[in-house]
Amino acid sequence: MLFFINVTSFGQDWKLTWSDEFDYAGLPDNSKWDYMEGMAFNNECQYYTKGREQNARVENGYLVIEAIFEEFEGAKYTSARVMTKEKKEFLYGRIEVKAKLPTGVGMWPAIWMLGSNRDELSWPACGEIDIMENVGYDPDTIHANIHTKAYNHTIGTNKGSRIKVQSPYKDFHVYAIEWFKDHLDFYVDGQKYFSFKNDGAGNNETWPFDTPQYLIINIAVGGDWGGKYGIDQSIFPQKMLVDYVRYYEAK
Repeated sequence: MLFFINVTSFGQDWKLTWSDEFDYAGLPDNSKWDYMEGMAFNNECQYYTKGREQNARVENGYLVIEAIFEEFEGAKYTSARVMTKEKKEFLYGRIEVKAKLPTGVGMWPAIWMLGSNRDELSWPACGEIDIMENVGYDPDTIHANIHTKAYNHTIGTNKGSRIKVQSPYKDFHVYAIEWFKDHLDFYVDGQKYFSFKNDGAGNNETWPFDTPQYLIINIAVGGDWGGKYGIDQSIFPQKMLVDYVRYYEAK
């Protein structure tokens, strides 16, 4: 059920126009969510499954994404990456996700976005907005990043920041962005800790964020960042719980 809620943040009035409150049970709502299936990138170790409740399901009012230590399709771990690709696109507005994170060495949960034109332009030209990233070997640090053709980690120029959050694996926190034509603001529990500004050059290499993006929620296992100090196999299974996903447009 979609509740039309008005909120005000830093003087901006927002109206809720799309959400998933996860007030049902079973697989994620296929009118809102799809999956990436297969092995991912960044030397990650998990196989992302599709339509498999062991890895992605809704129960007790939460979206549950679960990473499991098991042999599957040649991988040693399974997990899920759910996304709104070709279901719902976002352009400007406020996007917030209330979640409790997995933890342990080797975990790499993320709430992030990619340009809907990724298949045409490829990454990083399509633009990437990382609303929340966390790595299990540094469990109390939340990261925000953006990636563009000019600013990305492969060339050491990505733009971002971090904030300490006490035990994000024990408690739910609200991870959010507010996306405007001239800047992006990043929040945890209403505290703004990073802004990225449009330089006004009209250059897609620095600001590709004037075209729609889709939302992604996943747990990666290992990889270039999450696996920097290996993977602790004793921690599995690990879950990310998502209470809700909400999208607000400016009134």
